[in-house]
Amino acid sequence: MSEENALPEREQMEFDVVIVGAGPAGLSAAIRLKQLAAEKGEDISVVVLEKGSEVGAHILSGAVVDPIGVDRLLPGWREEEGHPFKTEVKVDKFLYLGESGSIRLPNFAMPPLMNNHGNYVVSLGNVCRWLAEKAEALGVEIYPGFAAAEILYDDNGAVLGVATGDMGVGKTGDHKDGYMRGMELRAKYTLIGEGVRGSLAKMLIEKFNLSEGRSPQKFGLGIKELWQVDPSKHQPGLVQHSFGWPLDNSTGGGSFLYHLEDNQVVVGFVVHLNYKNPWLSPFQEFQRFKMHPDIRDTFAGGKRLSYGGRAITEGGWQSVPKVTFPGGALIGCSAGFVNVPRIKGSHNAVLSGMLTAEHVAAALAEGRSHDELMGLDDAWRASEIGKDLKKVRNVKPLWSKFGTLAGVVLGGLDMWTNTLGFSLFGTLKHDKPDFAALKPAKSQKKIDYPKPDGVLTFDKLSSVFLSNTNHEEDQPVHLKVKDMALQEKSEWEVYAGPSSRYCPAGVYEWVGAEEGDPKFVINAQNCVHCKTCDIKDPNQNINWTVPEGGGGPNYPNM
Repeated sequence: MSEENALPEREQMEFDVVIVGAGPAGLSAAIRLKQLAAEKGEDISVVVLEKGSEVGAHILSGAVVDPIGVDRLLPGWREEEGHPFKTEVKVDKFLYLGESGSIRLPNFAMPPLMNNHGNYVVSLGNVCRWLAEKAEALGVEIYPGFAAAEILYDDNGAVLGVATGDMGVGKTGDHKDGYMRGMELRAKYTLIGEGVRGSLAKMLIEKFNLSEGRSPQKFGLGIKELWQVDPSKHQPGLVQHSFGWPLDNSTGGGSFLYHLEDNQVVVGFVVHLNYKNPWLSPFQEFQRFKMHPDIRDTFAGGKRLSYGGRAITEGGWQSVPKVTFPGGALIGCSAGFVNVPRIKGSHNAVLSGMLTAEHVAAALAEGRSHDELMGLDDAWRASEIGKDLKKVRNVKPLWSKFGTLAGVVLGGLDMWTNTLGFSLFGTLKHDKPDFAALKPAKSQKKIDYPKPDGVLTFDKLSSVFLSNTNHEEDQPVHLKVKDMALQEKSEWEVYAGPSSRYCPAGVYEWVGAEEGDPKFVINAQNCVHCKTCDIKDPNQNINWTVPEGGGGPNYPNM
């Protein structure tokens, strides 16, 4: 008998709707489904799977939240006690940084859509915890610590639901004490809200060719720290964005610095993953950024509380794949609804969850199941989501083509004209995926980064410690290298091992190179689930898959 046949059968559970991911999109979809059912005096059974140890554990965002989605989902929330939106934006700054100084861009010169007044500085993880309470009060079942690892299909190829990964499997595939087979959660419709570059979304996009006719998806890597600062340096409601130093003109990216309540400040740095130089380290660029004379004083006498990293979708309007497939849909960042110049996506995630829920509820009311939610693609493009993304659709392509200075000027001009309903550029395309932008190491200048001081700048391992990342060490490595020989021949010999630099968590190392015997080492237990390796590996030779449920970071307030 084969090992596969010897496995115990998986328990099956049936629902009307299965949602993968307890982020803003998934929870909003769940809430809206229950609201619509209650309006009709009916019931829709909804379950939300979350791979993190708790809701919010894997949520990482700036975050300045535009409340348009929450206003639509939960009217009257502002009058309630206990909501997480405590700090409204008071001051909005945009800076261009040089190495020793900065220029503040006048607010009147910024397109109206860039205005943050009326938005809130908040922990998106805490927003999700709050939304989860709302969802459970409506009867939504939420299962944290369960990683959806497999798509289930019927005989016609339509999605039937998902299966969670087995628990208690050793590194070599052996079953340890406490081994437990995964569960099958079957549904009439399955919504995928895993966030950026989710493993199931990646499978579905490939299987159903959902990216046909779209530009390649583009990504950035966002790295963030949460600090407790000296009260004299705290300015609640200050929102500051910058671009320029320490990145050169040909490397896209920028920073954010937000003052929350309780003397807390979040500081973050985004590097667009279409950078060319394999010697570049986004983590080290972030550390250098904090040393800028206009930045470092904020943190003098302060204490770093937490750290994390996460990929960001940046392709926008022209890169969003077809969001529907037989039996379900992609929602939120699984589809890629981030507005890049605004550095915001949670509002669109909420709106996309709601819009999709409305289409699902209508289908269920008609007695349908496992079919395609026709009309949803056109609906999101005609909605507030589409209007938000269409106005900024050329900012990223212009930045990529002309560099930071010219790209920002031209992108700003294009956003201004779009407020009038037209664009001088039409709709520009993204030319190639981010992994194809990397140049051979011998053609690029090596970057000498300063050593961390342990006060303002830090190393990766002490940073990962603050992310509370934990994985069961005796489990199969969830970072799958397809061809180890190719990894050495290309990633090391041609590109000088950029994985050890693009990963913000110290997962990848090339050991023994000085002795002429390089070995690729994967420290999977360090992984903060940012997905950068899956995006930036120059050969697409690394496949990020879900580890055992409950593993990964445990962000308390990020």
